[in-house]
Amino acid sequence: MAWVLLLAAGLLEIVWAFAMKLSEGFTRVGPATVTLLAMLASVGLLSISMRALPLSTAYPVWTGVGAFGTFVVGVVVLGEPLTAGRVVAAVLIVAGLILMRLTTPA
Repeated sequence: MAWVLLLAAGLLEIVWAFAMKLSEGFTRVGPATVTLLAMLASVGLLSISMRALPLSTAYPVWTGVGAFGTFVVGVVVLGEPLTAGRVVAAVLIVAGLILMRLTTPA
């Protein structure tokens, strides 16, 4: 269950990062509100997942899911550049997430 909550927290990190971009520096109320609510929910779920997972696993996975997800949103939704170097970096993040999951004690 802790891993599911951690994944949800990471997905909410993607939501708040995207909403923050849409908020245009917190000048648009709707996206700014989504940003703040998603941030609170994300950190809350991270906190709950840390009851069962070590800090050294939970925090890197949380940030990794958010980093990879925001990369995908940036490329797919916002039309940001997709270069070979950026793809390799994203693949390395995913590889790190998988390795972290596989090597974390149950």
